[in-house]
Amino acid sequence: MIRRDALDQLPVRTALPALRAALDGDGTAVLCAPPGTGKTTLVPLDLAGLTGAGPVRRVLVAEPRRMAARAAARRMAWLLGEEVGTGAAPAQGWGRVGFTVRGERRAGPRTTVEVVTTGVLLQRLQPDPELAGVDVVVLDECHERHLDADTVAAFLLDVRETLRPELRLVAASATTDAEGWARLLGGARGAAPVVEAAGVSHPVEVVWAPPERPVRPAHGTRVDPALLSHVAGVVRRALRERSGDVLCFLPGVGEIGRVAGELAGVDAEVLQVHGRAPAAVQDAVLAGGNGVRRVVLATSVAESSLTVPGVRVVVDSGLARVPRTDHARGLSALTTVRASRAAARQRAGRAGREAPGAVYRCWPEGEDGRLPAFPDPEIKVADLTAFALQAACWGDPAADGLALLDAPPAGALAAAREVLTAIGAVDAAGRATERGARMARLGLHPRLARALLDGAPEAGARRAAEVVALLSEEPPRAYGDDLAAAWRTARRGGDAYGAR
Repeated sequence: MIRRDALDQLPVRTALPALRAALDGDGTAVLCAPPGTGKTTLVPLDLAGLTGAGPVRRVLVAEPRRMAARAAARRMAWLLGEEVGTGAAPAQGWGRVGFTVRGERRAGPRTTVEVVTTGVLLQRLQPDPELAGVDVVVLDECHERHLDADTVAAFLLDVRETLRPELRLVAASATTDAEGWARLLGGARGAAPVVEAAGVSHPVEVVWAPPERPVRPAHGTRVDPALLSHVAGVVRRALRERSGDVLCFLPGVGEIGRVAGELAGVDAEVLQVHGRAPAAVQDAVLAGGNGVRRVVLATSVAESSLTVPGVRVVVDSGLARVPRTDHARGLSALTTVRASRAAARQRAGRAGREAPGAVYRCWPEGEDGRLPAFPDPEIKVADLTAFALQAACWGDPAADGLALLDAPPAGALAAAREVLTAIGAVDAAGRATERGARMARLGLHPRLARALLDGAPEAGARRAAEVVALLSEEPPRAYGDDLAAAWRTARRGGDAYGAR
């Protein structure tokens, strides 16, 4: 049973006729809709014809993060009165809404709307560029400018130009460079239509709460413990001064764990939300509280991709963790940076989703104007080795024929090609070798893909895969720095990381 009452409350519904008209015309559109309007949930259901409007189409929704993909699929299935991956009754087989993320798939023959991560979609496009059976692709949260998302957009535009002009493409975001995306999607035909949906927002009071004493700037993944203690103190202050749940933004898992420890004994349930959190914890946060006040400690995953019910207060540490190229090692590494003003606005808006709220910003008001306006696109600052391999496998080693909002830096792309040549992934002309094509299909950084291909015959396929998995995704700090010991700990299981 479709939950019409919930669907009717989503503000984006007023923009649906214009969006459908745009897609029926040129086939591309940019959708700008604030968080909470239903752009991630109602729009795909409507375009798929599952709400009773228009013909039934198969829709693919690309999300930047696994947690957001799972949450979006569950919410859409709930709106239809179903469960993700299962029909309303067991006899119906697979459900109409499913998801696929790295290591987990809940979709089948009846799936009409499938939510995937941009990384999964990138892996699908290489062997099946036509995306057979897919009618519409929605690129959600495109403002975050992740490298995989930019690459997917470029490949899809190439597919529309050469193979499937009927494939419909929507770039959706809460805050984005609408004009830039419109020019990119429209190409030689002129700018694609921009459809805007008004949101319902409540006033948010800004409270400046900088530390009393100077703290050391973040360096690499190190954050001054004094700043984290201050953030914990601001959370306690917010609990005293305000009502409702508190959402606190921190740069990473380690910082979340430290602040959670310093909040021991507060009169509230403390929850930790990040990409490695157990699914049960993620579901509990997104389902809302049961009368118990909550403090939700989250990474930037909660900026725009997810809705956390009950939040009236946001505490913003002002930090974010992003990939940067470590030129000393020739590898990409996460580093901590000051969050942009755009990110700060997104975070603050979380406090005014359901009622008037407040945001406590843990930096001086005078520094706010010196923050970067927007986050740097990953293509400008991240390691481009994986991107260069994907471009080579696509048949465009120089990446000069790809429709990208920002061209890759020439030096970074040249360095990436040198790495690919050294590991045998491309030939002298930059074309992908058979070995390179095998590496690209693994969905790993090319260096790790090479390690897996070479290590499997020596150590056994399972052992090599487990070690590479440890190297590809940072294990919990409790695992320590000894790779062999960490491998044994993960094999024993007992936690969400080891189980995954």
